[in-house]
Amino acid sequence: MPLRSTFTRFFQLEAASGLLLIAAAALALIINNSPLSHLYSAFLDVPVVAQIGALKIAKPALLWINDGLMALFFLLIGLEVKRELLDGHLSKPSQVVLPGAAAIGGMVVPALIYWAINKDYPAALSGWAIPMATDIAFALGVLALLGKRVPVSLKLFLMTLAIIDDLGAIIVIAIFYSADLSGAALAGAGACLIALIAMNRLGVIKLGPYLIIGLILWVCVLKSGVHATLAGVTLAFCIPMRTKNAEPSPLLTLEHALHPWVAYAILPLFAFANAGVSLTGVSLESFTHHVPMGIAAGLLIGKTVGVFGLTWLAIKTGIAALPNGANWGQVFGVAILCGIGFTMSLFVGALAFVPGASEFAGEDRMGILTGSILAACIGYAVTAMASRKKAVTSDLN
Repeated sequence: MPLRSTFTRFFQLEAASGLLLIAAAALALIINNSPLSHLYSAFLDVPVVAQIGALKIAKPALLWINDGLMALFFLLIGLEVKRELLDGHLSKPSQVVLPGAAAIGGMVVPALIYWAINKDYPAALSGWAIPMATDIAFALGVLALLGKRVPVSLKLFLMTLAIIDDLGAIIVIAIFYSADLSGAALAGAGACLIALIAMNRLGVIKLGPYLIIGLILWVCVLKSGVHATLAGVTLAFCIPMRTKNAEPSPLLTLEHALHPWVAYAILPLFAFANAGVSLTGVSLESFTHHVPMGIAAGLLIGKTVGVFGLTWLAIKTGIAALPNGANWGQVFGVAILCGIGFTMSLFVGALAFVPGASEFAGEDRMGILTGSILAACIGYAVTAMASRKKAVTSDLN
């Protein structure tokens, strides 16, 4: 499939998914703050058991969504990253410089802002990575509302930046949010990885064997203490993209099959399960507590300063160029949109502050929702005004 067609399909799916995410999150907030709140809690706590012989995995529905279904989301991210590295915008160093610099700024500055606000509260410091991520579906969904007023180059910039952002989040999760490691389970995961690499090197192109071993890998990683979703990324990087003959690419086949399910089912379900913050007893003062304030400030201010600041620096020093057809106002608007952390921030938040076990479990979601909503509204307004000004200038010329 041509790169332009792949991008168009990707953008359309992500944009539609972003709008669905908004609806799912709003529905969760409404239900959990209504007389039906007990049904919302009951749904998340439904016990789900999977058993094959002596192997038994019993978890509530919430953890199956966060540990199981989200592994498919990370599998898709891994497939997208590998495709971009081999045959996309990450395959050419000149095209990686600008979004790469922006992504680094967008990860470092929000974390520093969160740390600065929470440095006197040791129990809260584990949430430093929450404002680092960008929700690619939500951000592209907001940008899609502007239609053709936004140049394709700017959409590509945001997409590539968000993919690098997600890769950074994956590395952070692997290093900082793994605990109580099991040697036996890690050995099993290692054996699965060796088998996957061997199949890749031997030219196996049928997806079935990869998916079967990938499922075993997921179980081993789940039992190892490393977060289970990383099994999805590992599997993705082992699935071949190119074939020797004219057979369809296994990677592209799986990516295209998986993308609609992730966009229209898994991510909205995750948003519904994790965005239902109870507003009982919440006041304006609640939003000024150090955890929600640190997250919201990290997303809204940190992302804007980090992304725009490094973008400006890269362009002014001559190592990169402004996206073709875009102006500085539009770039600034997109930098603000990068503060829509939502899905990825909720995911990291659930690792940093375990629901039911941490006093900050509800506060982190308040900060994520506040920061993400403000970033979406302000980012849209700024980008729209910059696009309108650009259109007027073009008409005058």
